[in-house]
Formats: sequence, C-alpha cells, structure tokens
Amino acid sequence: MSTRTITTAAPAHLIRVDSPIGRIEVLANQTSIISLSIERDGTLPHDDLPENTSPVLEAAAVQLREYFAGERHDFDLPVTLVGTAFQQAVWQQLRELEFGEVASYGSVGFATGRPTAGRAVGGAVGANPIPIIVPCHRILASNNRITGYSGGNGIPTKVWLLDHEGIEHRV
Repeated sequence: MSTRTITTAAPAHLIRVDSPIGRIEVLANQTSIISLSIERDGTLPHDDLPENTSPVLEAAAVQLREYFAGERHDFDLPVTLVGTAFQQAVWQQLRELEFGEVASYGSVGFATGRPTAGRAVGGAVGANPIPIIVPCHRILASNNRITGYSGGNGIPTKVWLLDHEGIEHRV
C-alpha cells in the first residue's frame, strides 16, 4: 500500500488590496496574474503567507484601487487562465464585456458555439480564477436576475459590483 502526499507550492507572488467588498488577494507568476480571491467571512486563501509583491501585482493593486474609486473602467493586466477549452472560450467572452455591459448565460453559450449549454456556462463562469479583472459578475440570467456568485460573500458581493457599474439587475 502506498501513500501519496500532495503538496501545494506557495504562490510566487502575492499582494492584498483593501476594497469596499473586503480584502482582495491577487497571485501572480513571474509575468501575469493567475488568481484573485475576495475575502469571505474575514479570510483569504493565503492569509498565512506574507506578501511578496512584483511589478505586475503592483500594477494590479493600482488598477483595482482605481476601479473601486470609479476612475477605471477596464483592466490592462496580463492574465494566465488555466482551464478546459470550453472554460477558456467562456472566459474569453467575459473579457470582451465592457464596464457596465451585461450578458446572459445563454448568450455566452451561443457565442461559444453551445447555445443550449447555459448550465455549463454557469459552471465555467463560477470557475473563473480571476474575478473582477475577468468580469464574471457581468453575467446574469436572461431576465437580469442574479442566480449566484462564487466570489467574496456571494450574491451581496455581486450586487455591489453590479451597482458600482450601474448594471440593472434583480435578486
């Protein structure tokens, strides 16, 4: 009988940013953003690790502060998104949405060549590793209803982001 140990390496670079929706933790490799987490119940995934910043993380911190201050409407940061081909297609659709613009799960499915894959689109949207910068909060049901949000404290976090961008929605 063999025992396998799985170890997770510490992120190469990490920074935390205060925001109106809670602290935000951004991770990067040597060249791009790889993850963004929004505080949930007072904790972040790597609260036990010290910050180890980099130029790309410093740029992310500046751009996130500008976004929350209402001074920035789009992000100009390198990102690395790792996922299936379908997830990549969905995330590309998210990246094309402008500030204040909304899309439905169905329209994203249609744009990715899977018009009946609304539920699968929801799964891919929820698996987005870089929320806000890759704006998954801009996806709503076809009737503008919020059906969920996996970042931060869930639906209240999404409501704040939608309100911040002036996007009409229903809870």
